[in-house]
Amino acid sequence: MILNNPAELEKYRSSLTKKGEGAKARVRICAGTGCLSSGSAAVYDAFIIEAQKNDMKLGVDFVADSTGCHGFCENGPIVQIDPANIFYQHVKAEDVREIFEKTILNGEPVERLLYRDAETKKRCSDESSIPFYAHQKRIILQRTGHIDPKDINDYIYSGGYAGLSKALSMKPEEIVKEVINSGLRGRGGGGFPTGIKFESARIVESEVKYVVANGDEGDPGAFMNRSLMEGDPHSIIEGMIIGAYAVGSNYGHIYVRNEYPLAVTNLRTAIENARNRGLLGKNILGSGFDFDIDITRGGGAFVCGESTALMASIEGTAGVPRVKYIRSTEKGLWESPAVLNNVETWANIPYIILNGSEWFSNIGIEKNTGTKVFSLVGKVKNSGLVEVPLGTTLREIIFDIGGGVMNKRNFKAVQSGGPSGGCLPESMLDTQVDFDHLKKAGSMMGSGGLIVMDDHTCMVNVAQYFIDFLVDECCGKCAPCREGLKAMQTLLKGLTSGTAREGDVILLRQIAEKVQVTALCGLGQTAANPVLSTMKFFPEEYQEHEKEGFCRSGVCSGLYTLEIDPEECTGCGLCAKICPAEAISGEKKKVHMIDKKICVTCGSCIDACKFNAIRVLRVEKDD
Repeated sequence: MILNNPAELEKYRSSLTKKGEGAKARVRICAGTGCLSSGSAAVYDAFIIEAQKNDMKLGVDFVADSTGCHGFCENGPIVQIDPANIFYQHVKAEDVREIFEKTILNGEPVERLLYRDAETKKRCSDESSIPFYAHQKRIILQRTGHIDPKDINDYIYSGGYAGLSKALSMKPEEIVKEVINSGLRGRGGGGFPTGIKFESARIVESEVKYVVANGDEGDPGAFMNRSLMEGDPHSIIEGMIIGAYAVGSNYGHIYVRNEYPLAVTNLRTAIENARNRGLLGKNILGSGFDFDIDITRGGGAFVCGESTALMASIEGTAGVPRVKYIRSTEKGLWESPAVLNNVETWANIPYIILNGSEWFSNIGIEKNTGTKVFSLVGKVKNSGLVEVPLGTTLREIIFDIGGGVMNKRNFKAVQSGGPSGGCLPESMLDTQVDFDHLKKAGSMMGSGGLIVMDDHTCMVNVAQYFIDFLVDECCGKCAPCREGLKAMQTLLKGLTSGTAREGDVILLRQIAEKVQVTALCGLGQTAANPVLSTMKFFPEEYQEHEKEGFCRSGVCSGLYTLEIDPEECTGCGLCAKICPAEAISGEKKKVHMIDKKICVTCGSCIDACKFNAIRVLRVEKDD
């Protein structure tokens, strides 16, 4: 069905009914990548089979939906049941029969599948009462987990394409002004004002202009963009159409990394469905405006997250950065003006146009408006997708939403901004999370990754991990990055292996600072952040590694010895079971012992011990 004008769109929207309305039950099963890997597809199949066994007509008496990511990835697979409004976690296919008997047929919750609050010990039956969700403000993620991303009617019913309809009634310069006044900054990490980028491209005279969405997302531990593309692809498409109309573009590209097959599938389905409704392609909603979108699959190179490298990759050449002596809004993709934004940035545009710039600018803080989606991972109890207003503190995100550090260990640091970000210590937990405060603190927001670390984390080892990653991903175009990263890698390996020489820490700092100011692109210029931030906040660990050959965190093998504290050991035996060298012995419920001659210092027992009874000691050196 082609929608020929905005009035037809609104008439069509009003003709739609809420999915599952009138049915005995609607079951929403998370089909994000995380839950799929935990078996949610089998859960979906089990619900279909159980409905048929109970003679419930699918789509009439019973509706089962595969939705996008619910965000609470630590507790997947997630299942939500309407109209009872019940939220279940850790659901397995074998639980479905009980859910049917108790919840769907009798309206009673299955207590053991409800979320249990760690503090109050109470069970939470609905999403809003779970602290992980209660402390968030979901705008970009409000549809993921609630609509079927493959069904355009779900998106339209929930208000989708209303922003586009309004935009087409406005002049392009009016749209640009709204985006400028909103204060929206690029969510890919650079934080450049989106409206200024729009205006720069709008005023350039060119027969061909492009709008481009960056869905590459190469940061380890990050999955914000993936979940948005999988769970709410139309929001990105709608934002791109509005942006294209504002700047005078007829061509769009979405760049998605090849490792995101589900995102590619759902985006392609959404694009095709939008074309079939007259929302994409020729004469969109009868406006006379033509615009269409192609998808480019990247090969997984981290450097292609950089704007000029990404555009080179779309053009079919090697994805390496180029000097930005001319902005891409003047000469970008195929030498034509191009507006490149992260997919999350594009998803904000429909909300800004529909609700107004004043509404958006009242969320967040001055110069950092709106919300931001983060992937909260690492040693945190509640890992997953988090959306909060910019300006929210690290403490609020990690402890109020994330539930704090797991296994009763102490918080040590949080790394923000991906491999090129910095690591901030406990003393900086009250830092506001936004572009400016994080940069001032010695880190960066990046695309939105947050990795929480506990006290069993060696910060020298962390720096080495990220430098190893960046060495592998370096495009090799400029010498400062190509050679500087390898030099830092060599020095860090010496520190973590006990072969460092006096002066290596000073040399490491000097190289890192040179790379920071001489590398060609933004990725190279921020590549030294993991080293410089850990040296700033944890200098004692670098000194101990260099001068004493000691790793206080019990991570760098050979740079420590272990012993069990008899006051803390309960004799549970878990450390002995997990020790690969069989170096731990002791009777049940009695203090255990570590044979230092056999111990290979792998650190497994430190992670396994629930009572923090393993002590890290310096290696005793011979006279």
